[in-house]
Amino acid sequence: MGKNVVQKIFESHLVSGTLEANGDIAISIDQTLTQDATGTMAYLQFETLGIPRVRTILSVSYVDHNTLQTGFENADDHQFLQTFAAKYGIFFSKPGNGICHQVHLERFAKPGATLLGSDSHTPNAGAMGMIAIGAGGLDVAIAMAGGPYYLKMPEVVLIRLKGRLRPWVASKDIILEILRRLTVKGGVGKIFEFGGPGLKTLSIPERATIANLGAELGATTTVFPSDERTLEFLKAQGREKDWIPLEPDPDANYQQVIDIDLRKLEPLIAQPSSPDRVVPVREVAGSEVKQICIGSCNNSSYMDLMSVAKILKGKKIHPNVNLTITPGSKQVFEMIARSGALADLISAGARILESACGPCIGMGQAPPSDAVSIRTMNRNFSGRSGTPDDQVYLASPYVASACALRGIITDPRKLRQEFPRIPMPKKFFIDDSMILAPSKNPKGVVIERGPNIKPLPTRGPLEDVMEGSVLLKVGDDITTDHILPAGARVLPLRSNIPAISKHLFERLDHDFFKKAIEREGGFIIGGENYGQGSSREHAAIAPMFVGIRAIMVKSYARIHRSNLINFGILPLTFKDEKDYERIGQGDQLRIEGIRDCLRVNGYLSIRNVTQGWVFEVQHGLNQREIDILLAGGLLNYTRRSA
Repeated sequence: MGKNVVQKIFESHLVSGTLEANGDIAISIDQTLTQDATGTMAYLQFETLGIPRVRTILSVSYVDHNTLQTGFENADDHQFLQTFAAKYGIFFSKPGNGICHQVHLERFAKPGATLLGSDSHTPNAGAMGMIAIGAGGLDVAIAMAGGPYYLKMPEVVLIRLKGRLRPWVASKDIILEILRRLTVKGGVGKIFEFGGPGLKTLSIPERATIANLGAELGATTTVFPSDERTLEFLKAQGREKDWIPLEPDPDANYQQVIDIDLRKLEPLIAQPSSPDRVVPVREVAGSEVKQICIGSCNNSSYMDLMSVAKILKGKKIHPNVNLTITPGSKQVFEMIARSGALADLISAGARILESACGPCIGMGQAPPSDAVSIRTMNRNFSGRSGTPDDQVYLASPYVASACALRGIITDPRKLRQEFPRIPMPKKFFIDDSMILAPSKNPKGVVIERGPNIKPLPTRGPLEDVMEGSVLLKVGDDITTDHILPAGARVLPLRSNIPAISKHLFERLDHDFFKKAIEREGGFIIGGENYGQGSSREHAAIAPMFVGIRAIMVKSYARIHRSNLINFGILPLTFKDEKDYERIGQGDQLRIEGIRDCLRVNGYLSIRNVTQGWVFEVQHGLNQREIDILLAGGLLNYTRRSA
């Protein structure tokens, strides 16, 4: 039987296991990326391993999240990242060079390779025909040290495209349609591979929009074949030598096939406050819009912004609208400036932001209270924008541009103008001067550490008995933003776990930190899809720091579950989901004989001391994960195994 693209890449990188769905495997990692919100912690962890240089083919440290420098913290940490990269063999992308996923696609992504990134939208590079997976920073640190990445072999789902998108329908609408059908939980344990005759109509930037948002399905990653459109993009980037053809065999097998006729799609929009609340734009047309943000690691390419400029050229945005434009990279920024498109955007009334994550992570541009904000980004979780009662919608640049002109949610097909067809450039403008190569004299590099960088918190081996109260009981779809927010107030503390921990669960319980410290830790109870969203491992490190011993939920998001294991917190699921309803916040729980009961396919019995009854939970851990937990986390385990 023939092989699909996923199988071909995994097979060439397989370290252990077999490629059977849900089996435990390990793969070698060619490339890693970090960004500054997760990178400082990842590099502090790498440093403890005592390895003089990274052992990957390529590792890149990007600065794109915390570029708003309202205090010394971000600037100090950028100096740490730059000097650390120089010493340990890592390329450093300076602030202003662009958003990690856009820059990596332009300058480093390579067909047939593997990439592990400490950012949940790392699958963006899957547009280039590579396996690109988001993970916690500690997993990335281990990969930089030459270790493999362990995961369960996902099911491979083929998204078979046919036809061609009609005018005013974007590639964003393809992934929104998939989210509409499958929901934010629909990709858990899966990789989505795209194929079919319609694939040839999509450029690499269009494919990247889809691959990036695949993270919102909960998928392990999203991958496209490497074909003539891939070669076209690499030639334009001056990287033709990186191209290899990589397509599925004609008789390749998939666990599931989903057909999408591109000709039948129409402009779509995700309503507040989840990427899967998708409806046709025409169904919500007419609502007043106050803010529009175009760009982020999604829809910030040259072709995206040239389309917006062409729509807005010679016009003015609605007087009640604030419009921001974020070029995804220095390359994009400079090209729209040289073409004259930047002047058209400014003339129309747009505010131009630097090439950084910005509004997407609540780093500036919070919308007015209870106002509609249309964004071409990938997440619209409640409060993520920085405004507690935000009304954030997700849509394509075509929809966003139409809304900017009309001041209301508008189907772009209603614009009485020619559809903007933007061809792929024959050659992109290339200037890599803001990507710094590592030092040729690493011994002479002194790592600069500001006062905001605190030592890594540690813990000992897993306890055999745990007792404590339920500090918090939450519902379904709790995101890492609920657990530990992003934004300009909290993210500068990413290198200071004692300080950032004070913000744990503050959106759900303002007194959580105080309660956890007073009670010396305890337990968290949750519903479905606990920990969805960002890869930020701080949402596991901070709970470990305040004494959270175990979390009991109905189901977990993939990356967060791995992060909990990495930092020695038991990730448990209810054997009977009805037990979730019976447990009350504040109940005292006790677990005995944990170390003996942690075995493959085992269960743990938990006594609800307050109510006087016993319930069972399962852990779903494999032997390696059990060993990591027994050691008290992945760092302890790795040191002992070295």
